[in-house]
Amino acid sequence: MSGLTIRTMQPEELTIAIEWARNEGWNPGVEDAKLFYYADPSGFFVAEFEGEIVAVGSAVRYDAQFAFCGLYIVAPKHRGKGYGLALTKHRLAYCGDRNIGIDGVLDNVEIYKRVGYCPYYQNKRFQKRATAQAFSSNTHDIKQSHIAEIIDYDRQCFPAKRDTFLKGWLQQAQGKSVCVIENGQVRGYAVRRQCVEGHKVGPLFADTKEVAAQLFSALQQDIAGEVIILDVPENNPLAVELALNEDMEVVFATSRMYQQGLPDIAHHKVFGITTFELG
Repeated sequence: MSGLTIRTMQPEELTIAIEWARNEGWNPGVEDAKLFYYADPSGFFVAEFEGEIVAVGSAVRYDAQFAFCGLYIVAPKHRGKGYGLALTKHRLAYCGDRNIGIDGVLDNVEIYKRVGYCPYYQNKRFQKRATAQAFSSNTHDIKQSHIAEIIDYDRQCFPAKRDTFLKGWLQQAQGKSVCVIENGQVRGYAVRRQCVEGHKVGPLFADTKEVAAQLFSALQQDIAGEVIILDVPENNPLAVELALNEDMEVVFATSRMYQQGLPDIAHHKVFGITTFELG
């Protein structure tokens, strides 16, 4: 497209993408800019037209088999001009022959189908006011000594290993990370992060609904009365039950879509995804 340039985003420009996300009402985490960048420093892009940034998007390559595209926004005054499609094609090329996932806005599912994505289920954003709750003595704050085992546990529930990203995600200055340990084994873990409004929990991975409930309770104890958000995959009915049992309400939804089929992971252990942007 004449006059359009697509290039790798500079680290300081990621704050532009996060600000655009805030303006769209996506309610990003306050530390998202630097933490997202850890996932794949080469996987964030801007489209420029005559020197002006007109679109942004990410394409995080986790390993040789899996990638996830997100943080896709076209500046409102430049929508409908083909800039977003050009950026999408560039990101797909960057991902190569990997299986690529997205959380697509429901209104745009047909558009995403035209570039090769297939919908599998919805991720539903549930929200409520946190309440102070009792939780199991087996629930612990995640410490440095837990991280290697948490990374191994995460791999059951995510299509690729993501060591560097998780090390930062688990230790957010304005967040809280907890795990349940029984008989010396990690049975699940969860991360809460401070957002523009309230707090998002993700991921929430657990062996059972009971363990997931323990983790979710532990993440509410110190923020009672504040907004807490959980992005729940509807292909795990027990995850939906957990959210409904917590009297949470659906406020938004996306379509989880993939280019090469549904990944072979422990879907029954996924009670809350990490983010709509990173999978």
